[in-house]
Amino acid sequence: MESNKKYWKGLEELNNTPEFVEKNKHEFAEPIPIEEVLSGTGLTGKTPRRNFLKTVGFGIGAVSLAACQKTPVHKSIPYLIKPEEVTPGIANFYVSSYEGQAILVKTREGRPIKIEGNPNDLFGQGGVSAQTQAAVLDLYDSNRLKGPMQDQGDTAWSALDSFVKGELASIKASGKKIRLVTSTINSPSTLGVIAAFTAQYPTTKHVTYDAVSYTGIIQANQNSFGKAVLPHYNFDKADLIVSFGADFLGSWISHSEFTRQYVSKRNEQAVKSGKMSRHIHFEAGMSITGSNADVRIPIKVSQEGLALVNLYNAIAGTTLPGSKKLGNNVADNAIILAAKELQNAKGRALVVSGSNDVATQVLVNAINSLLGSYGTTIDLDNPSYQYKGNDADVVALIEEMKRGEVGAVMFLDANPVYNYYQSSAFADALKKVRLKVSFAPYLDETAAECNIVAPNHNFLESWGDENALEGYYTIVQPTINPVYDTRQAEQSLLIWSDNAVKDYYTFVRNNWNTTLLAKGGLAGQNGWETLLQTGFIKVAPKASSPVSFSRDLNAVAQTIIGQGAKLAGGEGKLELQVYENTTVGNGKKANNPWLQELPEPVSKVTWDNFVAIAPKTAEELKLEEGDLIEISANGYKTELPVLLQPGQAQGTASIALGYGRSKAGKVGDGVGKNAYPFMVLTNGTFQGNAVAEVKALGGDKIVLAQTQTHHSYEGRDVIRETTLQEYLKKPEGEEKGEKETYSLWDEYDRPQYNWVMAIDLNACTGCGACVVACNAENNIPVVGRDEVRRRREMHWIRIDRYYSFDEKGKTVTEEKEISKLEDLDHVSVTYQPMLCQHCDHAPCETVCPVLATTHSSEGLNQMTYNRCVGTRYCANNCPYKVRRFNWFNYWNDSRFENYLQNDYTELVLNPDVTTRFRGVMEKCSMCAQRIQAGKLNAKLEKRSLKDGDIKVACQQTCSANAIIFGNANDPNSEVSKALKSDRTYYVLEELNVKPGIGYQTKVRNRLTTEA
Repeated sequence: MESNKKYWKGLEELNNTPEFVEKNKHEFAEPIPIEEVLSGTGLTGKTPRRNFLKTVGFGIGAVSLAACQKTPVHKSIPYLIKPEEVTPGIANFYVSSYEGQAILVKTREGRPIKIEGNPNDLFGQGGVSAQTQAAVLDLYDSNRLKGPMQDQGDTAWSALDSFVKGELASIKASGKKIRLVTSTINSPSTLGVIAAFTAQYPTTKHVTYDAVSYTGIIQANQNSFGKAVLPHYNFDKADLIVSFGADFLGSWISHSEFTRQYVSKRNEQAVKSGKMSRHIHFEAGMSITGSNADVRIPIKVSQEGLALVNLYNAIAGTTLPGSKKLGNNVADNAIILAAKELQNAKGRALVVSGSNDVATQVLVNAINSLLGSYGTTIDLDNPSYQYKGNDADVVALIEEMKRGEVGAVMFLDANPVYNYYQSSAFADALKKVRLKVSFAPYLDETAAECNIVAPNHNFLESWGDENALEGYYTIVQPTINPVYDTRQAEQSLLIWSDNAVKDYYTFVRNNWNTTLLAKGGLAGQNGWETLLQTGFIKVAPKASSPVSFSRDLNAVAQTIIGQGAKLAGGEGKLELQVYENTTVGNGKKANNPWLQELPEPVSKVTWDNFVAIAPKTAEELKLEEGDLIEISANGYKTELPVLLQPGQAQGTASIALGYGRSKAGKVGDGVGKNAYPFMVLTNGTFQGNAVAEVKALGGDKIVLAQTQTHHSYEGRDVIRETTLQEYLKKPEGEEKGEKETYSLWDEYDRPQYNWVMAIDLNACTGCGACVVACNAENNIPVVGRDEVRRRREMHWIRIDRYYSFDEKGKTVTEEKEISKLEDLDHVSVTYQPMLCQHCDHAPCETVCPVLATTHSSEGLNQMTYNRCVGTRYCANNCPYKVRRFNWFNYWNDSRFENYLQNDYTELVLNPDVTTRFRGVMEKCSMCAQRIQAGKLNAKLEKRSLKDGDIKVACQQTCSANAIIFGNANDPNSEVSKALKSDRTYYVLEELNVKPGIGYQTKVRNRLTTEA
């Protein structure tokens, strides 16, 4: 299954540019004068940027007090460790919930240090996203407000409560409106508090505002079926998936859940049985979902709606008014083939669109109705409650404020002064409101415009519940006392509404006792404690009810085609698309350094957003990578650097949302540019498409902080890929043959344990959750934009992204030769997690002069940090380039007098892992601390170690189960079975270093011209 393709990491490698050649002459980035290191960081020579987390304010002294105080009055119940008292050196796990997903929070000596997925969770079944992994760091953010504020000054809670209650009473007497603006709330208890508040103040209306809206889908279901819901999609029941710009593996609705579902139809069992699903993807910008598709067709933003119209025509055998071909032979042929495939997969097919346009989603509903998808791959009876925003209500709110009808407005987890598409108009309207209250934990853009700020707890300090999916209820419980003088927003609302229950914990518990626990026969103390140990309750799903689609599609088609015509770019113009990425997301997490330094999966850019343009389009506009351009659309303009993105549709541009914050905190302020103003209100919903003009600004090029091209394999065999059709034709093990090898090393026995790993390239989507999990588990420092530019990122695991195309230049649906730049429109993408391979014949061990890196009797390549003298011989000799050198003393340095004291820095860290110091090499340890903990636990229980007792951090967080770790000496272990797969190969096997990580060949279920 060796691929005949050429794989390359970036255009500079493909074209072998002089800069790329020069960089790869040097094994290490050269030392740079401290003055240059500090350029653009705002730091002085006395306080160098050697400890990034401390510089940006993470690791706070108040946490030590919160962790050491007496346990809360209402005690949380440990998940695994009994009794509940803290035992020094032993971790306690508490169940909780984050954005509706059941999680486990690992605490040490009273402080949360790690988030894991709850193995019984309905969504990820133990896997969680990068953003969930990084959420624990927000607790230790010194940018959080230390207490309540009034008129931008500190105040006491009692004074604030007195003032707010007086203002609300006056507003109630005047008859003016009260508006509570929140992001989606699916907590039954919080909704109960809001209902009680509304009963006290009858002019209150709850306005749900999501920065990235799904109103189009919800309203389309109302129009099509009379059900205003966000469906629950079942990708695990789909044999064929056709997506139009829906990044369901990245940021669309429930990506961790969808990743698990998606991979279940594409894993080893699915491939071997020949029942692997097929995924066809149409989009403008290269997304993580599009890059994983079997067939990806780049189309312009203006063509997505027309493509759906043509797909409907091909399935229904009709011609809607205004229909016409796209003028793109590849796309037109792919639509015809996709329609045939969909008809053959009725009842097992799923069509989705990432558009927030109601008419577009109505047409998607019509297509899925023809395919019999409702009740199978789409569930309207057990809907998702993850997004419930109503765009029309937000627009109406602004008009109400402008007219002076609103006396009070409150913001809970909503920041429209930053992320509303006309933020200045929102801020101006807000000035006409008498009482403005923000519950933000930070003094963010909206809180800065409010006269009252009542800072909310971090979720790790809170009680609560969530209901992200019909019938699935999760509990939120605190894992630490409040670090600062904050208070839960729900408790503030209870106090201000003179509720008989002033304590939110009591409110939550009463709500569960009288509803869900009572229904399950679990009311009372025993039921409550059971809930706090399991973390959730799952009610039996509702039976599917038949749906009938009846809608005049002629008007729908005309609306779609008319909107597409308005988006068509003219001479010198680009069709712009703004999108949510998988790192900082909608911008709420912009102050989290783990997420800012997480490479964006496709571009591998950190610490910035950019304008992604196709290489052919850039050539036509006389632009090069790194050129600073001014891009303007919808009356807004900003300056951003250009990124040449293979796979981007020609004539289009893509910009990520979530950047350009001005009041996020030390980390997020001034990172990138705000793309929300490019959005527009069209047909009642917020949409992220526009026609843009670009102008080159000249000057020096901007060097984006990319991680992808820091290492090169010089064209050697690292990726293997095949198609399902080719794989099924070849007998099992046909390509496995013994090659003659020569060894310079002695062989050693692994008498008890031989720790190895298997990574399935067919399951890995490249999301990067494993990177953040490894950061949290192994105390890996953040180094910042400038150090990443110098190739000094410290991540122990990286996700390599490889582009490729058929050497003959053929597309999937036609045979003609195409030019090189056009060929870049039709690239394939493969992701490969790369970490220390723990080679049995490790070349790093041979060259270390001080035996700092040695091999264990269990097959692990170990580092002894206090032996290392920083020669870097080992990194030079590593063919995989997975070793990291500490250029600076990232964690501890006495010269950081302007920042936090060293004692408090330790509160962020995992005490089971040594923090490394300047001048040593470090790399993946296969979570040696977890291995030892697993052994110790088995010993205490007087039993042998079982397969699955030990899960390394990257494995545990992966929703796709792409990483399997275990003991190769156990023939029945999951990893042993995985490595016996006929798809298994070893990277650079010809070097005979005998790596301990086997990879399974990537398999794509391609379309064929005979389909």
